Amino acid sequence: MARHHKRHKPAEINLVSMIDMFTILVFFLLMHGGFVRLAILELNLPTAQTIADTEPPEFQLEVTVRDSGIEIGDRATGMLNRIDKTDDDYHLDQLSAYLTQVKERFPEKTDATLLLEPDISYDVLVSVMDRVRVTERMAEDSRQLVRADLFPEISIGDAPVLN
Repeated sequence: MARHHKRHKPAEINLVSMIDMFTILVFFLLMHGGFVRLAILELNLPTAQTIADTEPPEFQLEVTVRDSGIEIGDRATGMLNRIDKTDDDYHLDQLSAYLTQVKERFPEKTDATLLLEPDISYDVLVSVMDRVRVTERMAEDSRQLVRADLFPEISIGDAPVLN
C-alpha cells in the first residue's frame, strides 16, 4: 500500500486587499474626524488653603444653582439676587442681564464661583457656565450680536445645603 502525499503549497497572505481596506479606513477617519470639535475650558478648582487677611474682603461672585432657582451673591456679604425657576425653566436671560450689571459695578473682576446642588443636570451646568462667562447683546449702532466677557475664570463646587 502506497500512500500518496499531496504537497500543499504554503498559504499566502493577500496584502493588496488589506492595503485597500486600510486606505478606505484612513480616508473615512480623515473625512469624519474634522466634524468632531472639542471645547476645553480651563477650570480653577478651589484650594483647601486658607490665608488670613487683615484687609476687608474683596467682592467674590458666587452663582448658586439650586433646584428652585439661581442665587447670585457675594461670598462675604451674602445673596444679592435670586432668580426663581418656573416650571422646568431657569431664566438664563435674567441671569445674563443681572451679571452684566454686576460686571459694570466690578469691571476688573474676572472670576466667579459656580456652586451646584447634586441633582442639577449637566445641560443646566453648561448653560449657566456659558451665561457666566460671556454675554451677547445687540450692538447699538448695528444689528449685529456683540459678545462681551463677563467672568471667564470659573471655579466649580458643591452648593451649601439649605437648612
